[in-house]
Amino acid sequence: MDTLKVRDAKDVEEVVRAAVAGEQPLEIIGHGTKRAIGHPTATNAVLDLSGLNAVTAYEPNELIITVQAGAPLADVQSLIDAKNQQFAFEPMDISVLLGGPAAGTIGGMIGAGLAGPRRIKAGGARDHLLGAHAVSGFGDSFKTGGRVVKNVTGYDLCKLLTGSWGTLAVMTEVTLKVMPKPESERTLVLRGLDDGTANRAMTAALGSPFDVSGAAHLPQQVFRAGSGALAGLAGSGQSVTLVRLEGIAASAVHRAGSLGALLSSYGTVETLADAASLAVWAGLRDVQPFAANAALGAWPVWRIVCPPASGGALGEGLARDSGGDVIYDWGGGLIWAALPPSADAQARLVRSRVAAAGGHATLIRASEEVRRNVDVFQPQPDGLAALGERVRNSFDPKSVLNRGRMRRGGAA
Repeated sequence: MDTLKVRDAKDVEEVVRAAVAGEQPLEIIGHGTKRAIGHPTATNAVLDLSGLNAVTAYEPNELIITVQAGAPLADVQSLIDAKNQQFAFEPMDISVLLGGPAAGTIGGMIGAGLAGPRRIKAGGARDHLLGAHAVSGFGDSFKTGGRVVKNVTGYDLCKLLTGSWGTLAVMTEVTLKVMPKPESERTLVLRGLDDGTANRAMTAALGSPFDVSGAAHLPQQVFRAGSGALAGLAGSGQSVTLVRLEGIAASAVHRAGSLGALLSSYGTVETLADAASLAVWAGLRDVQPFAANAALGAWPVWRIVCPPASGGALGEGLARDSGGDVIYDWGGGLIWAALPPSADAQARLVRSRVAAAGGHATLIRASEEVRRNVDVFQPQPDGLAALGERVRNSFDPKSVLNRGRMRRGGAA
């Protein structure tokens, strides 16, 4: 496989134009940590963006950072952490699920669009991307957005680029919002709730006036395989329901007390503070119970989004009928499901149950053979699929960028 390592946006233009002229599809990577998500790409040429790794501008007082797409996410997070700032959408470290080093890049973070438990309050990656420079499938550079939050110039292409998995354009530089880190956090812990009751408890917490920034439920069976930083929660052998509050210390303590009183009808409420709370939510963000190096590391993992009110019943049914394990995040609106291996990664069961619940599912971890033979991303109705193809064709008519990654048997 030929690897083309670029030094700047001009190099990217030249590589893409040559690929268009030769009808040679390109696989777009930073450090390649997410290559195992999606359908295997139909190419033997790799466009490597890891050389585009500079922080172009960082203005802590303005809460914005501009960085090239190949910059390591860990390095950028370390930089903004030194100013007590963060990406509020909690980008996950996908290497925990997929294995390999924690070497994800900023471009991969935006291309995947995967957010952590705070999305329910802070939004996702697309809500924090202010602007981008990119190269289309024509080999032309373009700019979208800017360096201010209230940017109303032109079409908001940032929303399209986020979660496009490199099939629309090659991002070379992005501008992102950063936010101050909360001074303190508290996590309320309830034990022994079944999935349905936990769903109701989380719904009550999220509907309260106490500004909840995370709500998750881990059924008892999740702990059978070990759970990394979450293992300490399983001491009683019961399920665990978690609700997070953040802010200045006095406010977090006061709100935790008031919310604890509200949730007391569901059981005894325990409290984790600061460092212990941080470790728990980092484990949830990265789905540590299903880690590649843990007992369920060989099981396929699905990421399921559904109406929160349907989450408890959907997850309970999937776990019962497949023999798998599930974790509920965002109050049940997001379900991570690790299911026993099968020829189709249990796709038939997952798709039918998710469709009935009004949700959608993405196969995050599976073997290459499975990913060749089942739909990794949610199949779309014909009209929506046709619209998506028109959008993709307007960016990349020759389908040279990550050909075949998002749609089995299609150009994109």
